[in-house]
Amino acid sequence: MKQRSMTSGNIVQLLILFTLPLLIGNIFQQFYSMADTFIVGRTIGVDALAAVGCTGSITFLIIGFAQGFTSGLSIRVAQRYGAGDEEGVRRGIACGALLSLAATVILTVVSCAFTRTILVAMNTPVEILEQAYDYLIVIFAGTGTTMLFNYVSNISRALGDSRTPLVFLVVACIINIFLDYFLILNVGMNVEGAAYATIAAQLLSGVACLVYMLRRFPQMHLHGSDWKLTWDSVSHALALSLPMGFQMSVIALGQIAVQFALNGLGSVYVAAFTASQKIDNMAIQPALSFGVGISTFAAQNYGAGKIHRIKEGILKCGLLSGGFSIAIGAVIVLFGKNLVALFVGAGETQVIDLANTYLMINGSLYAILAVMVMLRSALQGLGQGGITTFGGVMELTMRTAVALAFTGSFGFVAVCVASPLAWVGALIPLAIYAVRYLHQLSQEEQAAAAQ
Repeated sequence: MKQRSMTSGNIVQLLILFTLPLLIGNIFQQFYSMADTFIVGRTIGVDALAAVGCTGSITFLIIGFAQGFTSGLSIRVAQRYGAGDEEGVRRGIACGALLSLAATVILTVVSCAFTRTILVAMNTPVEILEQAYDYLIVIFAGTGTTMLFNYVSNISRALGDSRTPLVFLVVACIINIFLDYFLILNVGMNVEGAAYATIAAQLLSGVACLVYMLRRFPQMHLHGSDWKLTWDSVSHALALSLPMGFQMSVIALGQIAVQFALNGLGSVYVAAFTASQKIDNMAIQPALSFGVGISTFAAQNYGAGKIHRIKEGILKCGLLSGGFSIAIGAVIVLFGKNLVALFVGAGETQVIDLANTYLMINGSLYAILAVMVMLRSALQGLGQGGITTFGGVMELTMRTAVALAFTGSFGFVAVCVASPLAWVGALIPLAIYAVRYLHQLSQEEQAAAAQ
């Protein structure tokens, strides 16, 4: 696939061409969990659906850290690529690979050791506790496959190629769906069969993507000297990757708080939330995909010293992402019930009505999420991990406060409004900081041009 520099050319065209494969890839990646939910809900039952669903926030605590961590490692690579520093790119890839390996060991050991403790602490309903544990322990044991695919995918995108990960994701998604049916219906596994299918598919896509990149990308041909870590290279990599990893985990803690409040309402509410989350996660993929696009765009242009181009890219990306989000939100509001019925069957009227309430509230406010994600991602591409972590803390505070303080009085509605209020809480500090920081960079750019 072709590598693309984003430091020159039509900004809108570049963003769309780079983001479109990302969007398609993210949608297929959602099929991993959607396939699990659809097959589990239709073949095993509502309790099994709730068991898989209640693990989502816990999974994101660990997997989200892996995603954020590897994204941070790729930012330095994108900056060096934009600056035309080939040696810096190779060293960045090698350093990131070693740090990813270390993070994989730590995350796997810690998550597997505390899986049951976390489920119990979250007030997981007794009738679904064992199934939730069986599913989650397999997912956590396979953390390395998630780390592998996310790292090689992020490096590919940092080098301007967003298509390569897509190809392998599509193939892996098909295999995942096939294995879901085979392990559950033919082998007779319960929810753990869906987890094994997901891990196997991720492993395949990660290895295949890595092999392809080794053959086609000259930057992947690392020299022996590239593997020599220095304190400077490690500290720079961790300064970008740790804040992004912790930011994702902080967001996950807010989701765990929501799940805790939700578990107290009963398994029917958990099932409704699970079904609505699968649809919601699919609907927000354009916003998330444009976020990755603007992050790479900002990083490459920052490395090239083109601040004016970054400002223009942020504005245009905001309009693109916001427009897509409004359109998708309208579809969600209008056809939410029909979409939920795909997961639980038309006879589960209470689950459908509850899930539709969630989708109507969240879908009507997707534009706020789009702007928040775009600003956060742009600042990450500029290496400003501190403010994005603070935004994550604000998101955690709002989501947790609403879920824990108001679910008792307002029930499921409090769970529904927790996310939109969290988006607003994160957007405010991000917007204020972005305006000030971009103004500062513009002044520095003008001063350098005047010399």
